[in-house]
Amino acid sequence: MDKNRIEGTKHEIKGGMKEAAGKVTGNHARELSGNVEKNAGKVQKEFGKANDQARKQQDR
Repeated sequence: MDKNRIEGTKHEIKGGMKEAAGKVTGNHARELSGNVEKNAGKVQKEFGKANDQARKQQDR
């Protein structure tokens, strides 16, 4: 498993928590920051999946 998948998942979870905390406290900056981190984590995770796919194709 590509390390980007693991790191992306961590960022996605952390960002989701930040976003939720921002919503609860009414802190729009924290909410936005969490949303950005969550989406960046999703992109990183997809990049890791693509790397895994490329490795599988290369091994064939």
